[in-house]
Amino acid sequence: GVGSFNKLKRVIAMKGLDKYEKGIFCREGNTVFAGRHLLLEFWGAKNINDLHLIEKALTDAVKACGATLLQIKLHHFTPYGGISGVAIVMESHLTIHSWPEFDYAAIDIFLCGDRDPYKAIPVLKEIFQPSKVEILEFKRGIVEK
Repeated sequence: GVGSFNKLKRVIAMKGLDKYEKGIFCREGNTVFAGRHLLLEFWGAKNINDLHLIEKALTDAVKACGATLLQIKLHHFTPYGGISGVAIVMESHLTIHSWPEFDYAAIDIFLCGDRDPYKAIPVLKEIFQPSKVEILEFKRGIVEK
């Protein structure tokens, strides 16, 4: 809520807003925020019912971003073979939810600090070979504008 936001602003202000310089927060112009959250829409995607390729895709995407992998958890659904999964990283998470019957995958990449979630996109595109990609970006935890 608003109280938590104000408390966070006070803590950062007391520390002179130097936390973003150490990789905890980002600064873009005058905006200080916790991290970038990308929502990817992969249409015409391939390999989205292959558990091993999805694990490889998440692992390689984490490496490409320079994030620290803590755990990957995947679930394979029946009867259509869709997969939901998460790569938990020290800097936040990457998730995938796939619908092979529609050749569609929804992928989230949320990385805090100075990690660049955009570096994961070429890795994911290479493995899933989508014919159409849509990307939305959100700045999470905006502290100061």
